[in-house]
Amino acid sequence: MRYPSTFATRALAASCSLFVVACSDDNSTDVKQVAPVALTNQSVTPALAKSLVSGVEIFSLIGSDDKLPGSPNFVFGGSADGAGFTRNTDGSFSLLTNHEDNFAVSRVRFDATLKPISGDYVVNSTAGRYRLCSATLATPETHGFGPLFLTNGESNEESEILAVDPSGPANTPRYLAALGRWNSEQSLPLTKVAYPNRTVIMIGDDDSGAEGGQLAMYVSNTVGDLDNGNLYVLARTDNNTRERDMVVGQTYPVQFRQIANQKTLTGRQVNLASATVNAVRFARVEDVDYRKGSAANNRDLYFAVTGQNNTGVNADYSRSKYGRVYRVKLDENSPLSGTLELVMDGDDRNGPAKLFQNPDNIYVGTNFVYPQEDDNGYGDETHDGYIYQYNIATRELKPVLEMDHRRTMSDAALYNAVGGRPAGKAGWEFGAMLDMSTMLGQDNTFMIALQPHSWRGTKYQGVDGGTVRPTENQASMLVLVKGLPR
Repeated sequence: MRYPSTFATRALAASCSLFVVACSDDNSTDVKQVAPVALTNQSVTPALAKSLVSGVEIFSLIGSDDKLPGSPNFVFGGSADGAGFTRNTDGSFSLLTNHEDNFAVSRVRFDATLKPISGDYVVNSTAGRYRLCSATLATPETHGFGPLFLTNGESNEESEILAVDPSGPANTPRYLAALGRWNSEQSLPLTKVAYPNRTVIMIGDDDSGAEGGQLAMYVSNTVGDLDNGNLYVLARTDNNTRERDMVVGQTYPVQFRQIANQKTLTGRQVNLASATVNAVRFARVEDVDYRKGSAANNRDLYFAVTGQNNTGVNADYSRSKYGRVYRVKLDENSPLSGTLELVMDGDDRNGPAKLFQNPDNIYVGTNFVYPQEDDNGYGDETHDGYIYQYNIATRELKPVLEMDHRRTMSDAALYNAVGGRPAGKAGWEFGAMLDMSTMLGQDNTFMIALQPHSWRGTKYQGVDGGTVRPTENQASMLVLVKGLPR
């Protein structure tokens, strides 16, 4: 993510309180089969992404220029990122979306045909407080608790993790002190079958300071307890903290070491405590996801390290520059131990990941991993933002989707107003990638958030109604992509 760098609320509450399924790609054996929802373009904005492989269809779902009939004054904000999507018992759908640079969370209702019909902001910038990045919608069906939208502050090391009631009143998030203060990208609860009778939440720390970014973990022995558990950070058992000392093809024993009394600590103190226990100093831990398909798979995690320039605290180039993807396999009996493996290395400019321009978000299916780019703007970009496909069995890595800036189209000026990178490459990023297959009755179908950072205008300014980001003026959109295997 970028790093420093009311519509009918009662109607939505009534529908959102009745979930059919919240995360269609998990291990549920009682998921209700639904009739396929026809996929079609729902937005007035063309899909700002294109396929690099055959057999893939892309449909626009909602964008900032769409006028919703049930709330004509609502504007879908910019920097769409982490999201949660549900199918309601009446056949309609509900969506929560982080708007990263707005510091806000929108709430949109879709009818049974996936037409967006109304929207509001369940969290505006006043209540959001921080840049809100990745997110997870926790549900009883998948995680054993919820529904609860866990979203993450990324503005600085003093940021907090928020819990939002999807159907609750606007601007009433809980700030989760027990999960610590981080420059957090994601807080991902593992499934209820991964570690029964416990709550285990993985946290990605997108920090580029002296202590680096951390892969953290919150553990409670009570399901759904977000207040009384313990906090840990990942460390190698040999106490080596240098990221680039790890190489592809080797595995490293790791353990999660406790950060004591985390509820009373500042973010600065959390970072110092992480250094004290020899946590690995990654170059900005971004998104993390677990493998789908079984309890054992759910203990198999992948996370993206986006990288940072080899200057300043990284002048020794001990951390990744172009980004990496790691795999953590947690022990069956305890989440506090396991192994760490580097599976994709963007710093090897002759290796399989030689095209990496800073992976950010990540989706993990049963058989495939999809890292998504947000370039750091080093000036050596060779392509617009990619989504890559990694085959877990064969380890083949290839780009499958690319941002479409529409530079040669008649509407090019609308989407490329500012923020161009050298040679016109890159500058846009991908956000959430959610598996929609079961929910829509359409196999191999995803919803993907797009952040076209140079799509700007005064009509997109301050649309969440909060006081913290009143001049934020970016636009964004969500698309549906059919044909990528899971």
